[in-house]
Amino acid sequence: MSRINDIVEDIKEQYLERDNNIPWIIGFSGGKDSTTVLTLVWRALLLIREEIGQEALSRQVFVVNNDTLVENPIITDYVADVLGYIKRGAEEQNLPIKVQVTLPKLEDSFWISFLGKGYPVPNNQFRWCTERLKIKPTSQFILDKVDSMGEAIVLIGTRLSESATRAKSIRKHEIKGHRLTKHPLNPNTFTYAPIKELYLEEVWYILSKEPSPWGYDNQKLFQIYADATADDYECPTMITDKNQPSCGQSRFGCWVCTVVKEDKSMKALIEHGNDWMRPLLEYRDLMVQGRNISENRCATRRNGQVAVDADGHNMGNYTFEYRKEMLKKLLVVQHDLQMVNPHMELISNQELVAIQINWYRDGHFTPKVTDLYNEVYKRAMPFENMQYQERLLLEQVCADSPQDYHIINDLVSLHKSKTLLMNNNGLQGDIERRLDNFINETR
Repeated sequence: MSRINDIVEDIKEQYLERDNNIPWIIGFSGGKDSTTVLTLVWRALLLIREEIGQEALSRQVFVVNNDTLVENPIITDYVADVLGYIKRGAEEQNLPIKVQVTLPKLEDSFWISFLGKGYPVPNNQFRWCTERLKIKPTSQFILDKVDSMGEAIVLIGTRLSESATRAKSIRKHEIKGHRLTKHPLNPNTFTYAPIKELYLEEVWYILSKEPSPWGYDNQKLFQIYADATADDYECPTMITDKNQPSCGQSRFGCWVCTVVKEDKSMKALIEHGNDWMRPLLEYRDLMVQGRNISENRCATRRNGQVAVDADGHNMGNYTFEYRKEMLKKLLVVQHDLQMVNPHMELISNQELVAIQINWYRDGHFTPKVTDLYNEVYKRAMPFENMQYQERLLLEQVCADSPQDYHIINDLVSLHKSKTLLMNNNGLQGDIERRLDNFINETR
């Protein structure tokens, strides 16, 4: 198709621009649009080498995938597989393409924010997840490249026909007569949207009719979209016959997403044979249902500010009781899934440790995360703050006054939490509060 060939020529021209070889960063989600962008860039690089030579491929291209750690498990497995093919394909074909996966900082992860700190799960008014899980990790990677190279160009897969909102956003930031636009967030960074004029049918034409240049079977991506599509009419594509299902244009995101009213793509995946995902959908719905229940929320926010509305409903962070209950339910879901797939991990051990640290900092010492884990898994979780021999010795010393054992263990836990976080700020205040509570408890 001539329109697609024109885009490839446009990519070639931009790549060969004399701009000190500013690195290109392709935001790769594994979805249809980002896969199309990478496919056309790959084709352009091969043509440049064929027409000019290997020496012309001097600009580095980074394929950056942001893993929020709570992605839809089917997409997580798919993307990991695809990134492996891309990495090997670039090396075998000697192309200047490198794969990079960005992750949120541990303290910003979804489970630590929700279960550790008690942040109410996101909605349209309090959408903390986008900044912490997506924007910050990728922005840091971009800033690192800007620091080393002076500037960076981010290639995005947005299209004008995708929605009126997307079209308005693209038009707002574009500079007339130029391919590049200023990045709305990062300084010295530009964006390039090579497929912005493509229609959905053309995207699927590229992915279905042309073999993946890195050797992957795009039919797997087609099938994921087909399985996740709740409404077949969403994708009337010109390249399928009557026997093929609609390719769909479902949006994949975090399986814990509570911003949308209902997760249509996960429901469709379950209906198309992925019944093992049902507990994930049920847990996600539980988070939605429990969000605005007054008994689940504190009367103050984490900064101490009063958070009670005119009707007397608590609007602060989640109570410790609710956080504890939801963590146990999450561990049950994970345990049950691991009975079928031992490698399935919904929450990492690192996150469990960090949740415990946040509970300590909030003054909650019992039950511990380890207690909940042991109750669900029927086996010990080896990340207690004091070593086994140390605990035995302390128990012996405090045999006549068990309350002394608990206060010493709590103080050691507080100190350990600061050490793990590599931040001793507030340690004295935390210790003083725990001692005050202990004194009041033993009076």
